[in-house]
Amino acid sequence: MEKITLPKYLRASTKAWMLKVLSDFDFEEHQIKLLIQAGETLDRIAQDREQIKLEGAYYTDKWGQPHCHPALNSERNNRIVFARLLRELNLQESAPDATQRPPRLKY
Repeated sequence: MEKITLPKYLRASTKAWMLKVLSDFDFEEHQIKLLIQAGETLDRIAQDREQIKLEGAYYTDKWGQPHCHPALNSERNNRIVFARLLRELNLQESAPDATQRPPRLKY
């Protein structure tokens, strides 16, 4: 397989995680694209956490009504996406036991 170039815009910690995963597993081209998406999502989660830490998780509007910071929803959604990408990549050293694997999602 050819040398994989990671996107320059990713955080150093995300790149380090991705390089570790790439060294531990053999990927096909479509799986590398999923791994890059997982890295991008991991960065978005970190950005959301930083924004929440900076501005607080909740705010009060001009009428005195409390609201969740929009980054809370973004973080939650990105965590779901990240978990699904990891599940799709199936990063396990051995084949999963059919009795231990969670059921597939129904749409």
